[in-house]
Amino acid sequence: MSFSKRLKSFFRLLWTAIKGSEQDYTSLNLNRAIFLLSVPMILEMSMESIFALVDIFFVSRLNDVDALSTIGLTESVLALIYSAAMGLSMGATAMVARRVGEKDIPGARVAGMQAIYIGIGFSMVVSVVGLFFSDDILRLMGGSETLIQRNVSYTQWMLGGNITIVLLFLINGVFRGAGDASIAMKSLILSNGLNILLAPICVLGLGPIPGLGIKGAAIATTVSRGCGVLFQLYHLLNGKSVMKLDRANIALRLDIIARLLNVSVGSIGQFLIGATSWMFLSRLVNTFGSATFAGYTLAMRVIVFAILPAWGMANAAATLVGQNLGAGRPDRAEQSAWRAAFLNMIFLGIVTIVFFILADNILGFFTTDAEVLRSGILCLKVVSLGYIFYAYGMVINQSFNGAGDTRTPIIINLIGFWAFQIPFAYVMANVLHTGPIGVYSAISIAESAIAVAAILVFRRGRWKSVKI
Repeated sequence: MSFSKRLKSFFRLLWTAIKGSEQDYTSLNLNRAIFLLSVPMILEMSMESIFALVDIFFVSRLNDVDALSTIGLTESVLALIYSAAMGLSMGATAMVARRVGEKDIPGARVAGMQAIYIGIGFSMVVSVVGLFFSDDILRLMGGSETLIQRNVSYTQWMLGGNITIVLLFLINGVFRGAGDASIAMKSLILSNGLNILLAPICVLGLGPIPGLGIKGAAIATTVSRGCGVLFQLYHLLNGKSVMKLDRANIALRLDIIARLLNVSVGSIGQFLIGATSWMFLSRLVNTFGSATFAGYTLAMRVIVFAILPAWGMANAAATLVGQNLGAGRPDRAEQSAWRAAFLNMIFLGIVTIVFFILADNILGFFTTDAEVLRSGILCLKVVSLGYIFYAYGMVINQSFNGAGDTRTPIIINLIGFWAFQIPFAYVMANVLHTGPIGVYSAISIAESAIAVAAILVFRRGRWKSVKI
């Protein structure tokens, strides 16, 4: 085939992936299946990563170190909510993918609806806590009284409006499990586009519209995510997706909810373990001063920007593993995981090189404060050293989740984060007096060790026999 024909074929396949169409991913050519699933998922997670950068960019224009620190402290707590949302999302993805692989579409739809009920119940509890205890939460994380007094409204908005975060993750997980990744992608494109428009207006103001500062960033994000959720609900209720919900599957099913929670508890646990470790590390970095922590916050936002698209590849692997196990093809499920992991390694390897060469230029886009910039560059370079290992680790861990084996990753994460990363970071920073670089090194080393452990356990193949 000539080069021009290959190029046309590639763009035709790319358009098919973006547009979205019903496919049987258990029988497609494996490379084609990975491509069709991963493209919209990578774009979806890229949109999610831009959320993180847009808010921090416009807030950084306020030239307020306390505002940047508030975002960092709040994000550390929000990581707990993200953990629960992503855990529930993975449980929903696994169960829906398994039902779709078994050709049980009604069962997949029932599972999707019950997952949404769980998400709504969880977010209501968090909203109450966030609205009434945000100042105490910031104080617990080490925020100064001045910081709390000036910026607590940001935390209240983000925690109080957490239902938009939870449902956006959860419903997208339902669509991904069904293999309909394009709708998940489009919901993030919509919400991200709105956030890009609203953030500068809400934070800095426009004409007669006064800027609301850091509070405006939270309002823009919450409203934008809410519109993304409305888009999802439209497709669930009126669209042509496999996951269309109607009266036949809208009833509350406590037995399915119990099974979803049983599958999700491991995913939630593994993300919570990582999130609480992140909270500890944030608290530890914050002891080295506001400027150091502000640099750490900026660097972690950039790191998330690179990591989230890689999660798109990992999510594609999870869907393929789940659907192929449901179709009785465990060898193809394993092959999907290894192929996706290799491609992910290439992507994050390139990102590592870019970060090392352009770290100062990238972070200089957000701040000119020399101390903040110095801290951020150091964090970005040291943490990215573990990317190649992490590329494999995230795909393999998500493959466990896609198979419904959520307990294996929780054991690996428990040992890797709590028994190793946290004490190692503390000893490096405070006992050996290496300061912030000790914390950054602990992140890179622990993530690499977790990835190696996950690969060794995955090769045993016990995940192939899990029933959900």
